[in-house]
Amino acid sequence: MSETPRHAAPERQLSHLDAVMIIVGIVIGGGIFALPPAIAGFTGSPGWMWAAWAGGAALTLIGALCYAEMASAFPHPGGDYHFLTKAFGRDVSFFFGWARVTVILTGSIAMLAFVCGDYLSAVLGLGPYSSAIYAALIIGVLTSVNIAGLRASATTQTILTILEVGGVLLVIVAGFFAAGSPATPVAPSTPAPAGMPAMFGLALVFVLFTFGGWNEAAYISAEVRGGQRAILKVLVVSIAALAAIYGLFVLALFTGLGFEGLKSSKAVGADILKAAFGPAGEALIAGMVAIAALTSINATMIVGARNNYALGTDWPLLRFMSRWHGERGTPVTALLVQSGIALVLVAIAAVEKGGVNTMVEFTAPVFWGFLTLVGVGFFILRARYPDVQRPFRVPLYPVLPIAFILTCAYLFYSSLTYAQSKGAVRVSLYVMAAGVVAWVIARMQQGRKPG
Repeated sequence: MSETPRHAAPERQLSHLDAVMIIVGIVIGGGIFALPPAIAGFTGSPGWMWAAWAGGAALTLIGALCYAEMASAFPHPGGDYHFLTKAFGRDVSFFFGWARVTVILTGSIAMLAFVCGDYLSAVLGLGPYSSAIYAALIIGVLTSVNIAGLRASATTQTILTILEVGGVLLVIVAGFFAAGSPATPVAPSTPAPAGMPAMFGLALVFVLFTFGGWNEAAYISAEVRGGQRAILKVLVVSIAALAAIYGLFVLALFTGLGFEGLKSSKAVGADILKAAFGPAGEALIAGMVAIAALTSINATMIVGARNNYALGTDWPLLRFMSRWHGERGTPVTALLVQSGIALVLVAIAAVEKGGVNTMVEFTAPVFWGFLTLVGVGFFILRARYPDVQRPFRVPLYPVLPIAFILTCAYLFYSSLTYAQSKGAVRVSLYVMAAGVVAWVIARMQQGRKPG
């Protein structure tokens, strides 16, 4: 099948359910299985723990409302890259797009593929590079599904997300079933803090990490059926569903393990399933984590390729990524570039242990720094384009957008401090320096001097 002309553009082919499944599939990942014990430990008491989860859900909804206004007014497959372009110009947005193309999304794909590879290797090992081989195969298979077309990738996403949510619900049922079981781990109690815990802010950071990925909805805003306001419904339904699932999940952990048991657990899913179903429960958790990783990979591929496409439409140097296959409803070349980089990262991680983890760690400061700029851009877009039709306007303006900016700024500061302690900032500097070189070349190709 031949490539359609370059002027082919995205069409509204996604149903509301398709879009919700993509968002939920991106957000629910390994974080919800790994971070509840740390959040319980940071807060020190059930009351403050629930306050952190409720606060994280509320802040996520505030951010979603801000994005809903921008996405409904400026629907585009470029998502927040497009918002930054309209607010600050192409030079600023270029670096955001560059970071997403080179590491933020491709690093996530590679890391999640390794997670699947680790679990598959435990069942059937393929030698010293077993995890890397499985990771490469997973990337290849899911890339092929996405190249087949948006309908195929959206259907795959729906099936994977249903399986993923089903696994989370299984843990929820097991948590209530395991309450009071002699197999449930018990830890000695510790006094609850008298006031707000000193590490409550860090607990909030971890909660928001488990909700991370909802902003990717902006990248499919131009492909959701139902008009420009449809993305608002999709975001609100997605956040509400996630908040309900997470709330029930944590409640089940709290009921099944007790607060002290939750704090001390090293693998909450395995502990709950073992307490409820015995040794067979431990085997189930491996499959659940693998499905969660596959779900996130597929969803990340869908939105990531659209970022690459948007970058290609703006810069002649990257124009090869701007070809949209109209009949398939997907940017095929952008998908291939994304998967090619992810495979390179898999190869690097196979040779040097921890390579992918290091690259993923350094993405957080870059991500939250640019997301803070998106928040500032919200006000610029309102001032610069007052006559643009806005099917939805954020309520309580300007209070909610300011809260969104402050949240992102705090997370930028916290993640930057963490990255410095891990030495990951140095890696981010290398990548962004390469971005500067690419930007200069792109400007020269346009016959314009940088600056």
